[in-house]
Amino acid sequence: MTSLATGHVDTFARDNLPGADQLPVLDLSLPELSYPDRLNCAVELLDGTIARMGADRPCLRAEDGTVWTYGEVRDRVDRVAIALVSDFGLVPGNRVLLRGPNTRALVVCWLAALKAGGVVVTTMPLLRGRELREIGDIARVGLALCDWRFTEDLDAAGIEGMRVVTFGEDGRTELESLAEGKFGTFEAVATAADDVALIAFTSGTSGKPKATMHYHRDVLVIADTFSAHVLRPRPDDIFAGSPPLAFTYGLGGLVVFPLRAGASSLLLEHATPGELFDAVGRHRVTVLFTAPTAYRAAVREISAHDVSSLRRCVSAGEALPARTWHDFHEATGLRIIDGIGATEMLHIFIAAADDDIRPGATGVPAPGYLARVVDEHGTPVPDGVPGRLAVRGPTGCRYLADDRQADYVRDGWNITGDTYVRDEDGYFWYQARTDDMIISAGYNIAAPEVEEAVRRHRHVAECAVVGAPDADRGAVVKAYVVLTRDARPQPEVVREIQDFVKSELAPYKYPRLVEFVTELPRTQTGKLQRALLPERVARVGA
Repeated sequence: MTSLATGHVDTFARDNLPGADQLPVLDLSLPELSYPDRLNCAVELLDGTIARMGADRPCLRAEDGTVWTYGEVRDRVDRVAIALVSDFGLVPGNRVLLRGPNTRALVVCWLAALKAGGVVVTTMPLLRGRELREIGDIARVGLALCDWRFTEDLDAAGIEGMRVVTFGEDGRTELESLAEGKFGTFEAVATAADDVALIAFTSGTSGKPKATMHYHRDVLVIADTFSAHVLRPRPDDIFAGSPPLAFTYGLGGLVVFPLRAGASSLLLEHATPGELFDAVGRHRVTVLFTAPTAYRAAVREISAHDVSSLRRCVSAGEALPARTWHDFHEATGLRIIDGIGATEMLHIFIAAADDDIRPGATGVPAPGYLARVVDEHGTPVPDGVPGRLAVRGPTGCRYLADDRQADYVRDGWNITGDTYVRDEDGYFWYQARTDDMIISAGYNIAAPEVEEAVRRHRHVAECAVVGAPDADRGAVVKAYVVLTRDARPQPEVVREIQDFVKSELAPYKYPRLVEFVTELPRTQTGKLQRALLPERVARVGA
């Protein structure tokens, strides 16, 4: 249960929080986490930073080199917020779905929706109609703000009762056209510190996505713990990275952390390793957020990029191998800050920086957090013994009306689904995943969801999906396929299955490897035994 009087009129999010007995124990004892009862995180990140540091500071940067100052961003945010309320009838607590690549306009929409009291539901532009429909249905979304170039799949989703409004940066879209005619400042909704600010979706191992809810207070917590104490940003920093803003890793690294520090953020629509490190040199980026895949790729062609401006590099999304850390350090002199976070926890809670880094280890709990390794009963195991990672601190898991809350939160601790070993010095060393999640190049991919898509193909009788080791991506999706009687195991069928899955799911989920088999290992009751498939991996750190 929450304790403060809500600022929401639409109380759907609050009404669907887990019961008090299922909530994690929270620790807000750090002095910097003493927030007021009334708190709107968008106001703190934008208006609060302007009050402390001025409106003329660079805030949001585009690939073409143009820069919006904090004052210009606030003006745009206020105009959009006025339009959301006056033209679209946004009521505090209404869910607002956001769809588009990483752009300044997307950040403006995110801030405006929060300032107007909305609950933001940011989605990746790669998601298809089927996936978007499930998200819209779970979160009961009534309004979607969509980059004008990415409306096709959202329209195809057919989410009942949801209005789609286009946005962009050229002023010709519906939202910008309306916002241009708005004047004056917008009086932000006085949300409670524990009103839900965002619903972030993460893949469930059953294939059904899980909706995690985080408060306005939580958005500031991640900036005032990991960012302030471990990352230690400066006001003159320029942030950039590859994670989509729909990933809370990207949201923190590209929006929350720079704005809280009065720094600026470069938003990149396309951020392959080559594009990302090219942008570092062109824009003199100082703080970088990406996955181990990008750091591995950068080492191979580091001579082609100017990384002299970088002072901070952060890695998360999958385990950072010691070899990758050493190779990147040897090539650049930079020490990568590895970290583990979770959508359920909002951002990174174990990490290490500078002289505290031990390559191959994830690190130690960030200030404000506690972590331990436990057995299946929740009892702590001795140092050096593998077990389940349990964590608690100022943030924690709150699934929206989901029975899986009881699996993730036990006795007040958040059980992340990762297997770890803690050493005698308190450092945590990643071992594997304890569920059927495949983590490939930083993306979480639920094996059952891909299996369901593969099985819908006309030539597939049965399918099992696992993670197979891959030197560049950590793991790739591999599908073991039993064909129907009228199909033959040919390369053409492999390509057809792969293309079909790409049309059904986000392209990064498709099986890069397909192996045809005559049968799948099952128990006597018919349950699939993935552990008996030879290529199965949980989460690869090699």
